Amino acid sequence: MELTAILIHAEEGGFVALNPETGTTTQGETVEEAVANLKEATSLYLSEFPMPSMGHPL
Repeated sequence: MELTAILIHAEEGGFVALNPETGTTTQGETVEEAVANLKEATSLYLSEFPMPSMGHPL
């Protein structure tokens, strides 16, 4: 399953990472940390609230 990650540079430093399909949001000091945190948060969310298969992206 492919999901979207939106990264925003935070004014106070670091990055905010958002997955719009699930609404999960995390942060990290680096892009890598923010993405890793987002993967973990999204995985935990999907274990509780599975998404139906959406097919292939356009």
